[in-house]
Amino acid sequence: MAEKKEHKIVSADGGEAKKPQAKPADAPQQVQHTVKPAGEKGSAGGLRIGAVVLWVLAIVFEVLAALVLFGKIHLTFMPVMYQLIAFIVLDLACVIIGSQLWKKANHIDPVSEKNKAKFWLWNNMGVIVCCFAFIPIVILMLSNKDLDKKTKVICTVVAVIALLIGGLTSVDWDPVSQEQLAEAEQVLGDTQVYWAPFGKVYHTHEDCSSLNNSETLTVGTVDQAIAANRTRLCSFCAKRDSITELATDDAA
Repeated sequence: MAEKKEHKIVSADGGEAKKPQAKPADAPQQVQHTVKPAGEKGSAGGLRIGAVVLWVLAIVFEVLAALVLFGKIHLTFMPVMYQLIAFIVLDLACVIIGSQLWKKANHIDPVSEKNKAKFWLWNNMGVIVCCFAFIPIVILMLSNKDLDKKTKVICTVVAVIALLIGGLTSVDWDPVSQEQLAEAEQVLGDTQVYWAPFGKVYHTHEDCSSLNNSETLTVGTVDQAIAANRTRLCSFCAKRDSITELATDDAA
């Protein structure tokens, strides 16, 4: 068997050079981020007015669909089925956009959670409006005996799907309370926090390992982060800063 030879690495001056040491496998990778400042939060009052206007329009489109259903409105250039679907889709668009505005307003100016009923109602207003915007028209279509079977089945299915989509998109899955916002502002003060375009939490450190896959970050204050729907602190950053008072993604 051939003898295994050990080779030495010799430096330029004839001495033995040190062997290069490999980086540990778990060494953090340094990532260069493009950091942009957070925009203005917007006016909670203006957003809520916009949401209410859109929700009123959603009910108007539902009424128009009902008028088509009972023959009070008839567009000669479009079959009844297409008219109903068109009004249902317009109804859905207004519900969804209005709910997004309402949820953003709630993150800018949240309600207190001391009154549990009001807190629930305020954060589920979009779902309630969605039910009013679709359930009546579904009932009317199912109970209408003059509507042909094909139109009734297709339009009812479209309305039910719209109800489900509108309801799911209107839910605030991670509502923030007035107390939660105040505590975050008290703990972090003017500390700049970072968040990724598609992240769900904010970070107190730009070099947090969980941000390694994000090339672009937004930086701002914690109230701006919460307004942008990043309502929890990154658990890694919380451990790094020994912050125990704030909700983290571990608690999600």
